[in-house]
Amino acid sequence: MAELGRTGMMLSRVGLGTWAQGGGGWVFGWGPQDDQESRAAIRAAVEAGINWVDTAPAYGHGHAEEIVGQAVSGMAEADRPYVFTKLGRRWDPADRMAPLRTELTAASIREEVEDSLRRLRTERIDLLQVHWPPVDGTPAEEYWGALVALREQGKIRAAGVSNHSVSQLAACERLGHVDSLQPPFSMIRRDAAAGELGWCAAHRTGVIVYSPLQAGLLSGAMTAERAAAMPADDWRARNPEFTGDRLGRNLALAERLRPVAQRHGTTPAAVAVAWVLAWPGVTGAIVGARRPEQLRDWVAAGSLRLDDADLDELAAAIEATRAGTGPEQPGRP
Repeated sequence: MAELGRTGMMLSRVGLGTWAQGGGGWVFGWGPQDDQESRAAIRAAVEAGINWVDTAPAYGHGHAEEIVGQAVSGMAEADRPYVFTKLGRRWDPADRMAPLRTELTAASIREEVEDSLRRLRTERIDLLQVHWPPVDGTPAEEYWGALVALREQGKIRAAGVSNHSVSQLAACERLGHVDSLQPPFSMIRRDAAAGELGWCAAHRTGVIVYSPLQAGLLSGAMTAERAAAMPADDWRARNPEFTGDRLGRNLALAERLRPVAQRHGTTPAAVAVAWVLAWPGVTGAIVGARRPEQLRDWVAAGSLRLDDADLDELAAAIEATRAGTGPEQPGRP
């Protein structure tokens, strides 16, 4: 367990992500999903000791939040996990495949919060995060000021941001403390280690990283054939990490996780997640599951401790395969 910044919330080292549970038929969907299986995955995660779930209204245009609300509302209060969600990504109801747009006016934020509370079947959101920073010049005073006000009003317990740079974090911090940051971070996408992790540690801002398995590339189950066969409504089919030389380097890195996993009696996926958790300043890692059995691949990562020899071997694997960008090992540039 680790405290999320200075919020008082003690989190399991891994949390359940629900992006894929939003279903297919939207621009960043993962293809069709079974809602019953999604709810069962949430319950199985809680039974396995995971005490927080991360979602967003953008996932399936509100659908993932509805699934989380259905699953969590039926739990006893003592078993209920923390529920973290986001805001700021809006969609076109008339065209599900249209690109999402970022909207962070104070009025839009108030509307989104009420919609999320309804879908999540709760009166307070444990952590509300700005999904992406504005691209239209909306100042931090407007969007971050709105979240600070919601926190002061008790509508939300904590306020955080996702995908923000150090300069954007600093602009928000000047207006009110940033409780958490959610950056992308994996053995392939390592750039947050060069900047944002250090800033957060210095400001006692919690860090919950997303996509530590790089959307399945580091799961040990991905192959070139599987990547090539992805349906058109799976966003990964359009992602450059899943094609060409980058796919080859990424899969080569995934193979290099197997010896470390075998030594620890675990899976390559658990090793990949434990690697991000080994970095100072990382509170927890969000890992997705669409079915209960998928938890088996990575749930042990929360208690897996990689030693210096493991981290040296993994750094050598990153260097040899030339996968991704960013620092290769905790404590080293």
